[in-house]
Amino acid sequence: MSRTTAPLRPAAAAAAAGALLALWAAGPAQAHGAPTDPVSRTFACSPDGGAYTRTAACRAAVAANGAPFTFFDDVRVPDVGGRDRQVIPDGKLCSGGLSGYKGLDLTRPDWPATRLAPGARLTMTYAAPIPHAGTFRLYLTKPGYDPDRPLTWSDLPSRPFAEVKDPPLRDDAYRIGATLPRDRTGRQVLYTIWQTSSTPDTYYSCSDVVFPGGAAKSSASRPASAASASASGAVPASAATPSRRASATSPADSTGATAQPGGSAGKQAASSTPVADATGVGAGPSAPVVAGGAAAVLVLTGGAALLLRLRRR
Repeated sequence: MSRTTAPLRPAAAAAAAGALLALWAAGPAQAHGAPTDPVSRTFACSPDGGAYTRTAACRAAVAANGAPFTFFDDVRVPDVGGRDRQVIPDGKLCSGGLSGYKGLDLTRPDWPATRLAPGARLTMTYAAPIPHAGTFRLYLTKPGYDPDRPLTWSDLPSRPFAEVKDPPLRDDAYRIGATLPRDRTGRQVLYTIWQTSSTPDTYYSCSDVVFPGGAAKSSASRPASAASASASGAVPASAATPSRRASATSPADSTGATAQPGGSAGKQAASSTPVADATGVGAGPSAPVVAGGAAAVLVLTGGAALLLRLRRR
């Protein structure tokens, strides 16, 4: 005699779905992230980069790469352990030496850039999906940097101009405050290293920036109003990153014009010591509540896909 299987009750479905999602979440979730303001090359040239993706530099980067930068936040190298200058080769700093991101290392003077003011207060927006402990180190290329040459470690100072440990994650982004050096002009590269301590990974990113003065170079810069807000330390509305699929501010021109210092912030002296450490880690995303039955299956499937995306290696 055949036996009919009773349908799964909503409470049981919710419990089963929750248990399976918990198993997914129990694995070692990996951090992922990249700067969106000042816009990084990988974000600008990704499908989320908006009008930046149509610039000549991004088209060339995608062509050299052989594929779009779909995962803009995945320029990561495991087990570096602070040996950045020994592990990442000269000329491959922007890609972290990863072949899948080699287009980011192209030597071009027209990468999409953010206009900043020397000596001003900067608030970097660094998109990330989940909180992780770690230290951010910010470097700015030395005076006289030539964007027509490959970026090498000798182009960067031996010490970062800012170092922040364990900043809180809010609205899917870290916001890192720092005072910019006063002696930069023209086109430079803001190089960010995020060495996570809760995973074995270190992340690398290049954000092209333009300061007043120096030789004019063609660039796809963002509007001056947004740049002024960043230079003064405020976080512009367009820089808020509610998700990893945020849209970049569309470039307003390709002239490389620069913004003026933002008020009194533009007169601040550059800090020769790292920014004071921030403490605390924000809360990560919560798992969805399953109602039961067919809804449980749908939510479970979607949740598993989401967790797989967050935990991809």
